[in-house]
Amino acid sequence: MNDAGNLMDFLDEPFPDVGTYEDFHTIDWLREKSRDTDRHRKITSKSKESIWEFIKSLLDAWSGWLVMLLIGLLSGTLAGVIDLAVDWMTDLKEGVCLSALWYSHEQCCWTSNETTFADRDKCPQWQKWAELMTGYTEGAGVYLLNYFLYVLWALFFSFLAVSLVRVFAPYACGSGIPEVQKTKLIFHSRYPKQHLQMHASNFSQSLKCVFKYVNVFVSLQVSYYFPLKTLWRSFFAALVAAFTLRSINPFGNNRLVLFYVEYHTPWYMAELVPFILLGVFGGLWGTLFIRCNIAWCRRRKTTRLGKYPVLEVIVVTGITAVLAFPNPYTRRSTSELISELFNDCGSLESSQLCDYINNPNMSRPVDDIPDRPAGPGVYSALWQLALALVFKIVITIFTFGMKIPSGLFIPSMAVGAIAGRIVGIAVEQMAYHHHDWIIFKNWCRPGADCVTPGLYAMVGAAACLGGVTRMTVSLVVIMFELTGGLEYIVPLMAAAVTSKWVADAFGKEGIYEAHIQLNGYPYLDQDEFTHRTLATDVMRPRRNEPPLALLTQDSTTVEDVETLIKDTDYNGFPVVVSHESERLIGFVQRRDLILAIKSARQKQDGVVSNSVVHFTEDAPQIPASNPQPLKLRRILNLSPFTVTDHTPMETVVDIFRKLGLRQCLVTRSGRLLGIITKKDVLRHMAQMMNQDPESIMFN
Repeated sequence: MNDAGNLMDFLDEPFPDVGTYEDFHTIDWLREKSRDTDRHRKITSKSKESIWEFIKSLLDAWSGWLVMLLIGLLSGTLAGVIDLAVDWMTDLKEGVCLSALWYSHEQCCWTSNETTFADRDKCPQWQKWAELMTGYTEGAGVYLLNYFLYVLWALFFSFLAVSLVRVFAPYACGSGIPEVQKTKLIFHSRYPKQHLQMHASNFSQSLKCVFKYVNVFVSLQVSYYFPLKTLWRSFFAALVAAFTLRSINPFGNNRLVLFYVEYHTPWYMAELVPFILLGVFGGLWGTLFIRCNIAWCRRRKTTRLGKYPVLEVIVVTGITAVLAFPNPYTRRSTSELISELFNDCGSLESSQLCDYINNPNMSRPVDDIPDRPAGPGVYSALWQLALALVFKIVITIFTFGMKIPSGLFIPSMAVGAIAGRIVGIAVEQMAYHHHDWIIFKNWCRPGADCVTPGLYAMVGAAACLGGVTRMTVSLVVIMFELTGGLEYIVPLMAAAVTSKWVADAFGKEGIYEAHIQLNGYPYLDQDEFTHRTLATDVMRPRRNEPPLALLTQDSTTVEDVETLIKDTDYNGFPVVVSHESERLIGFVQRRDLILAIKSARQKQDGVVSNSVVHFTEDAPQIPASNPQPLKLRRILNLSPFTVTDHTPMETVVDIFRKLGLRQCLVTRSGRLLGIITKKDVLRHMAQMMNQDPESIMFN
C-alpha cells in the first residue's frame, strides 16, 4: 500500500510536454486561460514566502513583455533584411555592382561619384551581365544574353525557394493568412513581398514562435479569441518592430512606408466618379480572380499536377520570366512598379510616364506643375502598361497557391495600380484638352494642376485588393500605412466599399475564405446563424451510430486507453463516473494521454498494460497483488465547456466563435449525452444552407 502511494505521488508530478499542442492544432483557449490563472495564483501565493520568490514573481510578470520585446526586435530586423535582400536578388537577375557585390542597382549608383542627373540610374560601377561578359552594351547579342541570364536567374531562385519549402518548411508555402485564420497558433512573419515573376528570390521561410504567454500573429483579421492583454502586448511588439525597421532604413527614404507618396494637388468631388469606377473594376477583378484561382487550385489538388509541385513552380517561373523580360514594366520588381505608378510627375522625374510636353515659358514652382499634353513616351508607356495589366491578371491566377512563400497583396495592388494609372492619365488628358466641359469647368481651369494620375493608381490598388480580400476598414488603414496618404482616405474608402459591394454581388467569399474552404480548414466565418435548431440535432453520436468513446474515472486500464487511442482519431475523450451512470467528470486530451502513459512507462516499471488508470483525487485502496495504478488526475480538465441538449444552435455557434472552442460536451442534468465539435458545427451550417454536409472535407 505504501509503495502504491509513493508511486502515485511520483506520477502526480507534471509530465513532460503535457498541455502542449501539435502543429496546426487549434488552441483550447478556455483551458489555457484556466491554466494560466492557476499558475498566476500559485506564483502570487509563493511570492509572500520569501524575497527570492518575490523576485521570481516579478521576473514572471515581466517575462511576457520581454518575449514581446524579442519578437519585435527579431521581426523588425528580419523585415529589414528581407527588404534589402529582395532588392538585391531582384537586381541580380539583370546585373551586378562591381564596387560592392551586395549592393542593389540603386544602392550601387547612390555611392557613385560619376552618376549624372540625366542618367542617374546608370553608373560605371553597375554593369549588366552581358556587358560584364562581352564588353558591349548594345546589340542583338547583348539583348539575347541578358534575356537568357534573366530567365536563368529566375529559374534558379524559384528552384531554391521551392526546395527550401519542400525540405525545411512545408507550411511556409502560400500567403499564410488562411492558416493563421484557422489556427492562430503560429506566428507567421511571412512577407508577401513580391510576385513570382520577378520575386522568386523571396524564399524566406515563415517564422514560427510559440511562447508561454500569448500568440502574436501578423494577420489582417483578428478572429475568435483575442484578449485585451494580448492586444497590448501585440501593440508593444509592433512598436519595437517599427522602431527596429526604422533604424535599418531599408527603403532609403528614412520612412517606414513602402510606397511613400506626397501629392501637391487635392482631389475634387467630381473625381469620385472615376474612383467609384475603379472600385467597380476592382470588384469584377476580384470575382474573376477568385473563381479562376480556386478552379486552378482545385484542379491542382485533384489531378496529377499536385504531385509535382517543384516542376510546376519551375515551369510557371520559366513562362513568367520569358514573357516578362520584353516589357520594362513587367521586368522590374512589382514593388518598384507600384512605387513608380504611385509617384507624381515632378520636374525631377525621368520616368517614361512623365514624358509630357512642357511649355518653355512656364515659370512655376517645382511642386506646382500644371497639367500638360502627353508626349510620345506617355503613349508608349500606356500601351506597355495595358499589356502588363493583361499579363499580371493572367499570371497571378496561376501563381497564387503554389508551393512557395508568395502572397497576394503586392500582385493585387499592382493590377489595380496599373489600371488606376491608365484611368488617371485618361482623366488628366480629358481635363487638359476639354477643360470647358461642365464636369471640369468648376474645378479645372486652364494652366492649373487638376488631376494627379498617381492618386488614381493608389485608389485602383486599394480597389483591386479590396475586391480580392473583401476588406474595407482594415484595407484603408493598410493603404494609409503603405503610402502615408492620410488626406486621401475618402477616395480609398469609396473605392474599397464599391469593390466589396460589386464583388459581394457575385459571391460573399474572399480569396482567403475560399482557400480555407478548399483546404478543408475548420474555420467559422462571421455570418449570423439564424436557423432554429438545437444542440441535440447536431451532437454525436446520433441514432444508428456507435456509442460515444469515453473513459471512466477508476475502472479503465492502460491497455483500454491505448486501444481506444489506437482505434480512434479523436482529439480527446470525456471522462465519466461509470458506463452505467455516465455522470460527467471532465475531459482529457488525446495528446496528454499519450505523453502521460509514455512517461509513466519509462519512469516506473510497475505500470503495465492492466494497470488501472485513475482520474480521482484520492488514492485508491488496492490489494498488494494488483499491478500499480496510474493516476492521471493532473491532465484531466475538470471544467470542460458544456451545454444542455436544448441549447439553441445559434447560441452554440456564437460560443464557438467567440471562445474559440474545439469542442463542447452536451449534457442533461449532469449526464453526458454527446459531443459537438467545430467540424460538426460546420457540417450543420452547410446542411442548413442546402449543401451536402459530407462534401465538406477537413485536413
